Amino acid sequence: MWVDQVSDGDVSGAFSQGRPDALALVYARFGPLVYSIATRSLGARSDAEDVTQQVFVSAWRSRDSFDPARGTLGGWLVTITRNKVADALRERQRESRVLLQAAGAGVRAPVAPADQVVDKIVLADELAQLPQSQRLVMVLAFYSDLTHDQIAQALGLPLGTVKSHIRRGLQRLRSRLEADGVAY
Repeated sequence: MWVDQVSDGDVSGAFSQGRPDALALVYARFGPLVYSIATRSLGARSDAEDVTQQVFVSAWRSRDSFDPARGTLGGWLVTITRNKVADALRERQRESRVLLQAAGAGVRAPVAPADQVVDKIVLADELAQLPQSQRLVMVLAFYSDLTHDQIAQALGLPLGTVKSHIRRGLQRLRSRLEADGVAY
């Protein structure tokens, strides 16, 4: 490939100077590295593609801050990648909290006999004692009525992890509720 014929120093110099072909050179040379880091960190290809694009746009816009004397262009891009991955993960957490809040706000309890109210309170208390990841998946599945696939996409988790969280959460709730003598 033509990029292999250009040295890292030449790519770095072209990038620093803002030459028109520099971004293509940098992307061809370091795109697979950036994408690989993003994919391993985020799991979802679409998220990794978005982060990869953000990294190169950000790098191009801030190319004046790149100093070859302080480090390599690849190292600088890896640092930008880590920051963009962290931003993406924080955004996922924000979205998860919003979904959880929306799921809680959307639940309208009908008027129920006193023993059903007590059971619901006990269940809510038991849900609150689950690990956060299991609790979030359980709430989205049962209160928001999302499918396993929808939950996996919303949280950026593998489908198998979502199913495992639900299965383990249900098992834990069942054993705790049986011990408390709650009718279900």
